[in-house]
Amino acid sequence: MNTPSWDLSIAYQDLNDPKIEQDLASVEALFPELAKLDSTSLQGLASALAKQQAERVKVMTLSAFVNCILSVDAADESAKKLLGKVNVLQSQLDQAMTPFMQAIVKLSLEEFDALLEMGEGEEALSSWRFLLERERLLKPQQLSVAEEQLLTALDVDGKLAWGRLYDNITGSLKVTLQLPDGQQERMGLSQAASILYGGDSLRREPAWRAISNAMEAHQESFAAILNALSGARLTEYEKRSHSQQVHFLDPSLHTSRIEKATLDAMMTVAKDNRHIGQKAGLQMARLFGTDKLKPWDEMASMPDLSGGDGSSYSFAEGIEIIRDAFAEVDQEMADFVDMMVEKKLIDAAPQPNKRLGAYCTKFADSRTPLVFMTWGGSMSDVLTLAHELGHAFHNWVMKDMPLVQTRYPMTLAETASIFAENVVRDALMAKADSEQEKLLMLWEEAQSALALMVNIPVRYEFEKAYYEQRKEGEFTPDQLKKLMSETWQEWYGDAMDETNEMFWASKLHFSIAEISFYNYPYLFGYLFSKGVYAQREAKGDSFYTDYTALLRDTGSMTAEEVVEKHLGMDIRQPAFWQQSVDMVAKQIEEFASVIGKFNGFRK
Repeated sequence: MNTPSWDLSIAYQDLNDPKIEQDLASVEALFPELAKLDSTSLQGLASALAKQQAERVKVMTLSAFVNCILSVDAADESAKKLLGKVNVLQSQLDQAMTPFMQAIVKLSLEEFDALLEMGEGEEALSSWRFLLERERLLKPQQLSVAEEQLLTALDVDGKLAWGRLYDNITGSLKVTLQLPDGQQERMGLSQAASILYGGDSLRREPAWRAISNAMEAHQESFAAILNALSGARLTEYEKRSHSQQVHFLDPSLHTSRIEKATLDAMMTVAKDNRHIGQKAGLQMARLFGTDKLKPWDEMASMPDLSGGDGSSYSFAEGIEIIRDAFAEVDQEMADFVDMMVEKKLIDAAPQPNKRLGAYCTKFADSRTPLVFMTWGGSMSDVLTLAHELGHAFHNWVMKDMPLVQTRYPMTLAETASIFAENVVRDALMAKADSEQEKLLMLWEEAQSALALMVNIPVRYEFEKAYYEQRKEGEFTPDQLKKLMSETWQEWYGDAMDETNEMFWASKLHFSIAEISFYNYPYLFGYLFSKGVYAQREAKGDSFYTDYTALLRDTGSMTAEEVVEKHLGMDIRQPAFWQQSVDMVAKQIEEFASVIGKFNGFRK
């Protein structure tokens, strides 16, 4: 099996498919229909919800399709033009629905209940209850219909344009590696980033420095992107604070479906226990033969104790590892992996203009999940693939549900992905025939602990401090570097002696236009998934059924409600998070213990 590229023909044959223009025209034809409906009557509101749903599915599918194309080739001009059309159409649809959504938010409870009793079969509005109840919570922040429509319209050439700029720069950016033998190597940014996850000890530092240099060369542009996104958000929050103050964290908390008490409890536990992640980093450094971990080694494969570059895996080997591990949970999960491969729903082949990162998306019309990444052959790549397949499986088990009940938040989205990583690591640990194989799995656990208990909080604390200070004016690149370095040092402590001062530019999450604070949900998912995974052995044969039931609830409950129902615990209390941290601490202790059994490796 070669490293695959995906087949997107289940949605459209290509960018010239006539169905694209047909779908665009179909959505545009909806607007005059909506304009005729009465937003003051329950029948008008019910009709608007039903009519827009079918057309929104087309917009969502078009958006996923064109973003998939641009993820593989960020320089595709035809795809860029289509994305511009789709973004405008999405904005127009949101604007057209604004009067109806505002009216729904203002309904009395009796009227609201009556609305949800309308419709039958697939058009029954009862499935909208949770989503609309969440919208009704935002009533104190509402602006007038005209103001809401204006904000939505401005986003196309405002926030979304800044996000596209970041993608365009990083997707087309070339970097030059200065190799130890004096040679130079030029490649795409995503190809250089994939080296950081591998076992090539001679090219990792050159790749890391090449990326940092490229970020610094474009630092004015990246700073402008962050300043524009944050400035636009803060201005909007100020305008929405007419009845009650809107804090810059409030939109993220609402989207993540968690309470402030939950976030505070989790972050407090993380800060009190950051020494666990730091210890993981220091133990990793021992295997690299350094006193402290180097930033270019943070995500790398475990070094071969015999002095080589460590293990490398073909894509086929990675898929086999994941499939076999999933089968131990349930054969349905293994069959799902086979389906993703057979239908070419995974894109992992390295490309010169490929965007950074890995993600899972879906075609809303067919409920087809798709996975994107860049394969480098490391164990980290195996786990990244497992992570994204976990997301895809989450989508798959909800495919028969009403679409409005499948919109789960990032906090709960990370449950299935990190669960999948745990499954793979445990399966490989159980099959380990030697201390070195066992050490490899503990390495991956340690690397995850460092990434999720130290690096993720760095992102959160940096962004939080940035927004607190951004009210006073725009940041220069030097100010951003200084804030990142200070936050990095606070969390990494003595585990690393060099900060990644350009991380605010190289980490694409800070420049995502649609959402702020794209960070703490990963820590939430990591620790929550540990709690879910701990039930696997205790529940035995009933676990898989309970696990899929939990996933299916994620689109129609808050995070607090999901945990209360399925785990019987309160995530507003530090005790919930501490129990998962204690599990991680034991794994790091075991990691250090196994390292100590080896003779001859670098002290």
